[in-house]
Amino acid sequence: MAFSPNQVKEITSMMGTLMQQMRPPEHIRHQLDLGWKVERQSVFLFEIRPRWDDPSIIEKYDFAKATWVQKEKEWHVYWMRANGKWDRYAPLKSVVNLQRFIIEIERDLYGCFRG
Repeated sequence: MAFSPNQVKEITSMMGTLMQQMRPPEHIRHQLDLGWKVERQSVFLFEIRPRWDDPSIIEKYDFAKATWVQKEKEWHVYWMRANGKWDRYAPLKSVVNLQRFIIEIERDLYGCFRG
Protein backbone atom coordinates (compact mmCIF):
# COMPACT_ATOMS: atom_id res chain seq x y z
CA MET A 1 0.00 0.00 0.00
CA ALA A 2 1.47 3.34 -1.05
CA PHE A 3 1.45 6.51 1.02
CA SER A 4 -1.55 8.82 0.68
CA PRO A 5 -1.07 12.23 -0.99
CA ASN A 6 -1.19 13.89 2.46
CA GLN A 7 1.47 11.52 3.79
CA VAL A 8 3.68 12.21 0.76
CA LYS A 9 3.25 15.95 1.33
CA GLU A 10 4.26 15.60 5.00
CA ILE A 11 7.24 13.39 4.14
CA THR A 12 8.37 15.82 1.43
CA SER A 13 8.22 18.73 3.85
CA MET A 14 10.22 16.93 6.55
CA MET A 15 12.81 15.60 4.14
CA GLY A 16 13.21 18.99 2.48
CA THR A 17 14.00 20.52 5.87
CA LEU A 18 16.46 17.72 6.64
CA MET A 19 18.24 18.15 3.31
CA GLN A 20 18.64 21.90 3.91
CA GLN A 21 20.39 21.09 7.18
CA MET A 22 22.50 18.12 6.08
CA ARG A 23 23.58 18.86 2.52
CA PRO A 24 27.21 19.89 2.09
CA PRO A 25 28.11 23.42 0.93
CA GLU A 26 27.09 24.13 -2.64
CA HIS A 27 30.67 24.45 -3.93
CA ILE A 28 31.42 20.76 -3.18
CA ARG A 29 28.09 19.20 -4.18
CA HIS A 30 29.60 18.03 -7.47
CA GLN A 31 31.87 15.79 -5.35
CA LEU A 32 29.41 14.84 -2.59
CA ASP A 33 25.72 15.55 -2.18
CA LEU A 34 22.72 14.03 -0.43
CA GLY A 35 19.30 13.01 -1.64
CA TRP A 36 16.22 11.10 -0.62
CA LYS A 37 13.45 9.08 -2.22
CA VAL A 38 10.23 7.29 -1.36
CA GLU A 39 9.69 3.71 -2.55
CA ARG A 40 6.56 1.86 -1.48
CA GLN A 41 6.42 2.23 2.31
CA SER A 42 10.05 3.32 2.78
CA VAL A 43 11.97 6.57 2.84
CA PHE A 44 15.61 6.27 1.76
CA LEU A 45 18.52 8.67 2.29
CA PHE A 46 21.51 8.41 -0.03
CA GLU A 47 24.83 10.00 -0.93
CA ILE A 48 25.43 11.20 -4.49
CA ARG A 49 29.06 11.13 -5.60
CA PRO A 50 31.34 10.16 -8.45
CA ARG A 51 32.26 6.50 -8.69
CA TRP A 52 35.71 5.87 -7.25
CA ASP A 53 37.16 4.23 -10.35
CA ASP A 54 35.43 6.42 -12.95
CA PRO A 55 34.58 9.95 -11.75
CA SER A 56 32.53 10.59 -14.90
CA ILE A 57 29.89 8.18 -13.53
CA ILE A 58 27.72 9.57 -10.74
CA GLU A 59 26.40 6.98 -8.26
CA LYS A 60 23.82 7.00 -5.48
CA TYR A 61 24.67 5.10 -2.30
CA ASP A 62 21.87 4.42 0.20
CA PHE A 63 22.81 4.89 3.87
CA ALA A 64 19.57 5.09 5.86
CA LYS A 65 16.02 3.79 5.52
CA ALA A 66 12.79 4.11 7.45
CA THR A 67 9.98 1.70 6.58
CA TRP A 68 6.41 2.31 7.72
CA VAL A 69 4.82 -0.81 9.24
CA GLN A 70 1.08 -0.17 9.24
CA LYS A 71 0.02 -2.94 11.62
CA GLU A 72 2.55 -1.76 14.22
CA LYS A 73 1.93 1.95 13.51
CA GLU A 74 5.65 2.70 13.55
CA TRP A 75 8.68 3.25 11.34
CA HIS A 76 11.42 0.62 11.36
CA VAL A 77 14.88 2.19 11.18
CA TYR A 78 17.68 0.63 9.10
CA TRP A 79 21.27 1.41 8.18
CA MET A 80 23.31 0.09 5.27
CA ARG A 81 26.11 -2.25 6.30
CA ALA A 82 29.43 -2.38 4.44
CA ASN A 83 28.30 -5.66 2.86
CA GLY A 84 25.46 -3.83 1.11
CA LYS A 85 22.66 -5.27 3.27
CA TRP A 86 20.16 -3.38 5.39
CA ASP A 87 20.31 -3.95 9.14
CA ARG A 88 17.96 -2.73 11.85
CA TYR A 89 19.52 0.13 13.76
CA ALA A 90 20.05 -1.50 17.17
CA PRO A 91 20.06 1.65 19.34
CA LEU A 92 16.64 2.67 17.97
CA LYS A 93 14.94 -0.11 16.00
CA SER A 94 11.68 1.77 15.50
CA VAL A 95 10.14 5.21 15.92
CA VAL A 96 6.56 6.40 16.01
CA ASN A 97 7.09 9.29 13.59
CA LEU A 98 9.43 10.27 10.80
CA GLN A 99 10.66 13.31 12.75
CA ARG A 100 12.29 11.00 15.32
CA PHE A 101 14.02 9.11 12.48
CA ILE A 102 15.40 12.40 11.19
CA ILE A 103 16.68 13.34 14.65
CA GLU A 104 18.50 10.01 14.92
CA ILE A 105 20.08 10.45 11.47
CA GLU A 106 21.34 13.89 12.48
CA ARG A 107 22.73 12.63 15.80
CA ASP A 108 24.25 9.41 14.39
CA LEU A 109 25.92 8.65 17.72
CA TYR A 110 27.14 5.25 16.50
CA GLY A 111 28.45 6.42 13.13
CA CYS A 112 26.23 3.96 11.25
CA PHE A 113 24.53 6.30 8.84
CA ARG A 114 27.38 8.34 7.43
CA GLY A 115 30.90 7.28 8.33
